Amino acid sequence: MKTMKPLLRSLFIPTMLLLGACGCCEEVVVPPPPPPPPAAPVVLPGLGDVFYDFDRSELRADAVGQLKTNADWIAANTANNVTIEGHCDERGTSEYNLALGERRANSARDYIVNLGVAPARLKTVSFGEEKPFALGHTEEAWAQNRRAHFVAE
Repeated sequence: MKTMKPLLRSLFIPTMLLLGACGCCEEVVVPPPPPPPPAAPVVLPGLGDVFYDFDRSELRADAVGQLKTNADWIAANTANNVTIEGHCDERGTSEYNLALGERRANSARDYIVNLGVAPARLKTVSFGEEKPFALGHTEEAWAQNRRAHFVAE
C-alpha cells in the first residue's frame, strides 16, 4: 500500500488534466441577447414642463414663456400630436389631486390653443400625485411635482 501511494499521486495530476481536456471539446452555448427595453415616451427638445404654485392651476409668469416655446414646437412639428399630463405633489387626497392635475393640464392646453395650435392636436390627462418626478417630502421635491408635462406622440 505504501508503494502504491506515490504512484497514485504521480498519476493524479495527469489524469485530472486528461479529464479536463475531454470537457473542452463541447460547444459553448451563448444565450441570446436580452430583448430591448420598451419604448419610452418621446420627449423632444422644445417641449418643456410648466410649473405651478401650491394648490393652484393658474399659469405663473415663468410658465408663459415655456408655453410659447412649446406652441412654436408644436406648430413646427405637424406630424406630432402632444399629450399634456397634469401632475401634483403628494399633499391632498387622490381625488382632489386628480382634479387639480386635470385643471393644470387644461390651463396649459387652453393657453396653447389661444396661441393658435389646433385643439385636435392636443390631449390632456391627469395623473394627480401618482407619477412624481422628484421623490422626497420637501418643498423642493413638491415644487418639481406640481407641473404640466408635455409628451409628443
